[in-house]
Amino acid sequence: MVRMKIENPFLTRGYAGPEYFCDREAETKQLVAAIANGRDVTLVAPRRYGKTGLIHNAFRVLEKDHAAVYLDIFAMDDLASFVQAFSSAVAGRLDSAAGRIGRKLLSFFKSCRPTMTPQDDGSVVFSFDVAPSLAKATLKETFDYIASSGRKIVIAIDEFQQVRSFPEKGTEALLRSFIQFVPNAHFVFAGSKKHMMDEMFVSPQGPFYQSTQLMALGPIDATKYAAFAGKFFRKAGRPFAAEAFRHLYDRFDGITWYVQAILNRVWADGHGLDSAERADAAVENLVAESGSFFIDLLRSQTAAEQSLMKAIGREGVVEAISAGDFIRRNKLPAASTIRSAAAKLMERDLIYRTEGGYVIYDRLFGTWLGKL
Repeated sequence: MVRMKIENPFLTRGYAGPEYFCDREAETKQLVAAIANGRDVTLVAPRRYGKTGLIHNAFRVLEKDHAAVYLDIFAMDDLASFVQAFSSAVAGRLDSAAGRIGRKLLSFFKSCRPTMTPQDDGSVVFSFDVAPSLAKATLKETFDYIASSGRKIVIAIDEFQQVRSFPEKGTEALLRSFIQFVPNAHFVFAGSKKHMMDEMFVSPQGPFYQSTQLMALGPIDATKYAAFAGKFFRKAGRPFAAEAFRHLYDRFDGITWYVQAILNRVWADGHGLDSAERADAAVENLVAESGSFFIDLLRSQTAAEQSLMKAIGREGVVEAISAGDFIRRNKLPAASTIRSAAAKLMERDLIYRTEGGYVIYDRLFGTWLGKL
């Protein structure tokens, strides 16, 4: 396989190998050890902390003796769309030779027929057209196909809490009933909404209760991150100031995507990270680019929700959103109205509750709000 040259080492999406992946050594070892020893894993962290990169970094090791499948279900809204994507992702990964795979799949899938599309590299991509009324049957056939292969397979399902929003009730229990009888398959259930993932995996009422190893993902260590970033700047003969990096890291609480996005912009502009002002200028440019989107996003909320977001944006972190001094200081409506607005904004991932208090989920949006 030909490796594509990476022009900018600070990736904001995708995985390009360990050279461009910062640290997570302990987390990678933990994830690999769990799967290698037959334990499913629940991986929880807010979006943009680097869950996807960690999964693919672990896959790089696990693929030596596992077939590896990654599936993001964030945009899926019912069981049929999930089954269609899940079956398509799994199909063909457990065997070789297109003809033999095709015959094997046809022997398992009676509820639908997979479509095979040859690729330029000689591989075959399978797709399924799943009728909603037959989704459960197709799901069972997919698990039967996995079990029949006898091969080890690791399947990562990202934003797994999304199954809770499916109109088909009992989707969690349905999946659990199939998963527990497929000993050669192990799963990484990744999610960004902690309260929902807790209800699924930590609560005694959840179908997945005590069925997985729990992992929480925090920010990358600042010192290790600085060493990673500095290596690229110095190799290119560009200045790199550790205190400037620390300023950037602290500004975004070490959240991986924001740090990467700003470093990406600094690098693209041909500069080094030589000062806090350089980092802040890149932040301002990035915020300005999204200004029209942020205006539309703000205007699409109710008046109370707009006022609350503006107040949180101004203060950065709010320990208690219904506290009297916070409400008076920001001229907000009654505490009951603010609590209701906060609940709705949290459901839509517009605000988020951290250990320190409430923050705007999108930190760039929060920066923009803070200037209003």
